[in-house]
Amino acid sequence: MKTIGIVGGGVVGLCCAVALLDREYSVSVFERDGDYNAASWGNAGHIAVEQVEPLASPAAVRSVPKRLFSVGGALGLPVSMAAHWLPFTARLVAASTPAKFAAGTAALTPLLAGAMPAWRDLVGTLGARDLLREDGHIVVWDTPESARAGRTHWSRAAIGTARIADADPDVLHRLGFLADPVGGAIRFTGSGQIADLRVLATTLEAAVEARGGRIVRQAARLADDSGRIVILGHDVDQLLVTAGVRSRALLEPLGYRVPMIAERGYHIRARADGWPADLPPVVFEDRSMIVTRYAECVQAASFVELGDPDGPPDQRKWDRLEHHVRSLGLPIDGPFTRWMGARPTLPDYLPAIGRSTRHANLAYAFGHQHLGLTLAPVTATLVAAMLAGETPAVPLAPFDLDRFGKKGPDA
Repeated sequence: MKTIGIVGGGVVGLCCAVALLDREYSVSVFERDGDYNAASWGNAGHIAVEQVEPLASPAAVRSVPKRLFSVGGALGLPVSMAAHWLPFTARLVAASTPAKFAAGTAALTPLLAGAMPAWRDLVGTLGARDLLREDGHIVVWDTPESARAGRTHWSRAAIGTARIADADPDVLHRLGFLADPVGGAIRFTGSGQIADLRVLATTLEAAVEARGGRIVRQAARLADDSGRIVILGHDVDQLLVTAGVRSRALLEPLGYRVPMIAERGYHIRARADGWPADLPPVVFEDRSMIVTRYAECVQAASFVELGDPDGPPDQRKWDRLEHHVRSLGLPIDGPFTRWMGARPTLPDYLPAIGRSTRHANLAYAFGHQHLGLTLAPVTATLVAAMLAGETPAVPLAPFDLDRFGKKGPDA
């Protein structure tokens, strides 16, 4: 039986572990942290099948000045972390040409088309169908003017398998708690959410162990041993790196260029006593904030802060989230718990999924930016097919890490 070591026990790594165990591989998942504090378990919980257009785009580059945190937007470029984001943003601009944006959209479209079917299959396999809610999501604007602009944007955007309609009166009634009437709202269908991220984490880990896999609570140290990558102190035939933002530190010493940045997001959570239990995720687009109801709490999340995954959080971002909650009149009462986590983002906003041509036993699946939760099960299906020598259902060439070349001095 072939043994596979998976380095990284976030949602992508655990989904890969389940898929490979179901193909009767022997699997060990190396995940040092057991506190469920990584980006996988602190995100918005949104199955974002509509986000087929990569954020590396001409429009996104043009919008940077008005999106900066300093002028009220969600984009943080901390001066103290300029050494991290300056080289990344240069690559982002280079990846944002119309031709590359079109190619990125073409690459993400079939990947996201498989996301919801893969989630249905996974929760069925886990015996946990209640974890997946397919109620879509709502987008709200503060003013009629921003609503007109927002509707125009979404009507022209590629949204994959999702569909859009004006929010029906029932939805607007359920938003009646807002301090001011909404300027406009639309309802997406085809998208969804995970009902409880902590339960998802523990359910996936339990599924790994029930299938005979192991969760190893320690950091994995990798080395090149005569053309094979090994985990020091452990004997595995195949290695799969799914360590999110930590994948860069693992792979660059082995000669790979991984121009990835920590795209730090923030959330606040409080008890869900006043939030309607049947309300799907609500995006307050003028404030770049998404509010999601989980089982026992409500979470407000925002911000795209480029920098160091280990740098101190910016307290002002939590303060702004709390300000948005108060000014909108949301029925969310403190005390709030506060979280910051790092999404793994590559400059073209495409994930890295594939296998090495230099080390035959090395494969990888990381860099899913905002789409890690969305794409975890479909990524696992593709990785399992790839490692079995089959042709994956979605072409993986656009996601090959070698698109960035070999490691150089500016990697």
